[in-house]
Amino acid sequence: MNALLKASGLIDKLSERVGATVIWLVLAAVLISAGNAIVRKAFNTSSNALLEIQWYLFSTVFMLGAGYAFLKNAHVRIDFISSHLSPRMRNWIDIVGIIVFLVPLCLLLMKVSWPLFENAWVSGEMSQNAGGLIRWPAYLLIPAGMTLLLLQAASELIKRIAFLRGAIADPLGHGEEPSIEDELAREIEEHAKHAQEEVR
Repeated sequence: MNALLKASGLIDKLSERVGATVIWLVLAAVLISAGNAIVRKAFNTSSNALLEIQWYLFSTVFMLGAGYAFLKNAHVRIDFISSHLSPRMRNWIDIVGIIVFLVPLCLLLMKVSWPLFENAWVSGEMSQNAGGLIRWPAYLLIPAGMTLLLLQAASELIKRIAFLRGAIADPLGHGEEPSIEDELAREIEEHAKHAQEEVR
């Protein structure tokens, strides 16, 4: 188990580095978008390459950042329900979700997207828009992103199993800060108590 946890730590570091890198692409996309808008308004001209590079950058953030989002537990989760479950049950649900849904999805998307990338690479496929960009980097983002997400899924699976075996603390632990739902529930409860006191 220690060797697996060490491997999990290395995967986590990789996801951290990728996440810390791709986050700068958001700034790049904003600057390019703003620059393109200024040029269009000031000089009544535009570039399809600049328009397309914006969605290339957005796609890069979305695809390569998926593993980082999983690491940070930032993906969509029904906290209102999961917060009422025991830590062991939450981790079991994650294990089933990773094995039954996430891993097959990653493998399927990798299998389907790789030929698209290969064909675009060999043919030198270009955008249909005049002055547009070459297409293979966009296609490569899909298998690359799914590979990173699959690696992070393996890391998260190791951590869930390690927790169930008592080797580490709960990887899904909320820490000291209550969730937004918990804060809302507490405020509603306080208002209800206050209203009852006023009625009395």
